[in-house]
Amino acid sequence: MTSRLPEPKPIFTPGSAVEVSPDEPGFQGSFYLGTVISHHSSSSDSYLVEYKTLVTESSHPLREEVGFSQLRPPPPPEAKWVFGMGDEVDVFHNDGWWQAVVTADFGNGSFEVFFAGYKEQMEFPKKKMRLHRDWVGGIWVPQVEEDEQEQKLQMGMQINGSKETVEEKFIKGAFVEVSSDEDGFEGAWFGATIVESIGKDKFLVEYQSLRTEDEKDFLMEEIDILHIRPCPPDTVSVGGFKLLEEVDCLYNDGWWVGVVSKVLGDSRYIVYFKDTKEEMEFDRSEMRLHQEWIDGKWAVASQV
Repeated sequence: MTSRLPEPKPIFTPGSAVEVSPDEPGFQGSFYLGTVISHHSSSSDSYLVEYKTLVTESSHPLREEVGFSQLRPPPPPEAKWVFGMGDEVDVFHNDGWWQAVVTADFGNGSFEVFFAGYKEQMEFPKKKMRLHRDWVGGIWVPQVEEDEQEQKLQMGMQINGSKETVEEKFIKGAFVEVSSDEDGFEGAWFGATIVESIGKDKFLVEYQSLRTEDEKDFLMEEIDILHIRPCPPDTVSVGGFKLLEEVDCLYNDGWWVGVVSKVLGDSRYIVYFKDTKEEMEFDRSEMRLHQEWIDGKWAVASQV
């Protein structure tokens, strides 16, 4: 029997949207949306996250140190769900997602669900429910299955990259990246969440790291479709990044494209930024392989 090396843990880089499962009594099995603030390289299992719905006594977003085992990506957004009796679902309750089982369909868009851990039944509208999935070995179980309409959308994007089909991909709650034409921000991408669609080609987004002037809330802004793209897929750079490899670096709350100009060792790199003609040092946890969103597909620099 051939032995298999364990798969490397995915790295939740600063700025990544995540769901956190608290380990406090009474919260087991629940998940809360948050953003990774930092990853302590001295301890690969420790992350600082900021919650989206949990706040401190002073009404500021709660920050907490959590372990790698408590983190997972947010489940993929889906345009529609069909719930039936006995289906395992998550329901949004008390600022988090809690696992339950559908016990009744009232026929008016509302369902009765049963929380096995607490032996309680409650009623929830469909908009506060989602199919329950587990994050196992880097994949979702059950897997996400694209319906016929979704497959047509994908085909439309691959054939002609039309604006209409791309628009329909950005549904409410989808995690995206947003660019800006403002001076000094060209080429940078910032993580955000789609709040709602505005007209045919604009969206209201809420940034995951940019805040309002009073620092109390995450910044919300109207963005046109030409400045929105899906979040790039996670990639594993085996053995680290190479000299002259094109990368994105997390700096000033956004991802900026640069080129590795020197490999320092110990997961540290010098990166050159062509637009500003500057070099800066980064840790591997603050970097990712640069990818381009072209005609509805992701391509690394060598494929462009």
